[in-house]
Amino acid sequence: TLGELRLLPCLSILPIIGHNLERRTKEVFLLCLIAGCSITWFNTVCFVLCIRNFPSNRALALSLTISFNGVSAALYTLIANAINPKDDTLYLFLNALVPLLVSCLALIPIIRQRPLQLSTYTINQDPFIFIVLNVLAVITGLYLLLLNSLSSEALRARTLLLGALILLFLPLCLPGIVCDRNWGFRTNSSLVDLSDPELHTELIEKDQSNSLNIEPFSAINKEGLFEKVMEKGRLTMLGAEHPARLLVCRWDFWLYYVAYFCGGTIGLVYSNNLGQITQSLGYNSKISAVVTLYSSFSFFGRLFSAAPDFLHGKVNFARTGWLAVALVPTPVAFFLLAVSGSEVVLHASTAMIGLSSGFVFSAAVSITSELFGPNSAGINHNILITNIPIGSLLYGLLAALVYDSNVTSSVDKNLLQEAIVCMGRDCYMQTFIFWGCISLLGLISSFLLFLRTRPAYDDHETNRNRT
Repeated sequence: TLGELRLLPCLSILPIIGHNLERRTKEVFLLCLIAGCSITWFNTVCFVLCIRNFPSNRALALSLTISFNGVSAALYTLIANAINPKDDTLYLFLNALVPLLVSCLALIPIIRQRPLQLSTYTINQDPFIFIVLNVLAVITGLYLLLLNSLSSEALRARTLLLGALILLFLPLCLPGIVCDRNWGFRTNSSLVDLSDPELHTELIEKDQSNSLNIEPFSAINKEGLFEKVMEKGRLTMLGAEHPARLLVCRWDFWLYYVAYFCGGTIGLVYSNNLGQITQSLGYNSKISAVVTLYSSFSFFGRLFSAAPDFLHGKVNFARTGWLAVALVPTPVAFFLLAVSGSEVVLHASTAMIGLSSGFVFSAAVSITSELFGPNSAGINHNILITNIPIGSLLYGLLAALVYDSNVTSSVDKNLLQEAIVCMGRDCYMQTFIFWGCISLLGLISSFLLFLRTRPAYDDHETNRNRT
């Protein structure tokens, strides 16, 4: 390893190592480029399929689909250990082969799917089906994340893999039950019932009035500056389609963009630096446990994003409000990390950030389809998540500069740049403060988005109860 090279008395091998590192860096860059393009296409297709096939319960379908992303790494590790725990290249081979095979198998029913219509009975029974699926997802997630550490031996890993495959195949039995009971019909229903001509006309008039900024003079005089700013150009109805050129002109979109950029993305950057953060705090033996902790809570955060739909009728709260609530733990966690470097704080903060970022990743697709239209959700959501590579670059660069500035060993720095190791709380303390302030900005932005979109959610709820 690179760390062991420091023990070698002869430095003549460094040019060879540098050449090999350069070649491998290019290979890794090419792999990351291809994988990044692939996962973007793959996620977009999955999101669009969920939105089109579950128009009445798209949020439930999306949260369930996205949540399984959090356990895929544990599943691949389990498969690799079951085949040969000592082969380090097997994990990479599985990443190249398994998605291709599964995608080909899933493509057959997608292509052969017939356009059907959804009945009222189906709409009423779908939430129950999703409850069962979420229970199975929780059991599967706990099974993979908690028992994965026991799969170091091949025989034990094969036993655990068999149980995992059974849990993963159980949800495939539900579509057959649904078809037998005539639950599998689809409808063209959306967030607003456009079959009601009076409701449709009313919503169009409201949207046109808003776009023309037609407001009573007396109302303008009575409103303060903050109220005027909050009312200007806000969304008046959910589900209205926004093409890309109209999307980037909406203040609601940019508030949403900043909330994601300063909330969910910064949690992702934290997870990318988690191994180095744990090492710098002196818990090198706990890296695997901390990474597993983040993955576990990210998984459950994605499942919790379906809470607004399960609690509908009991707690009527705008989904943008849930987004604001989900972002609260992130700045709290970063400020705790800046204050203390204890193991308890590290675990608690990692759990909070994982839970928060997981919720944001899953809820974001539903929010995009609700605010800016389900038919344009694929394009609009990809515009939204451009903040991920931008944020990863900026936040990662900030962490790297702070980290390098606190390196005290000049010997390591002169010997090999890749071997720089910083130890102590100072390595990331300033970074945590900066990240905490940035995530606080995201929280404020999400709260403003909630205030601007709350009337649209209230009108939607009133119209749905009326119909």
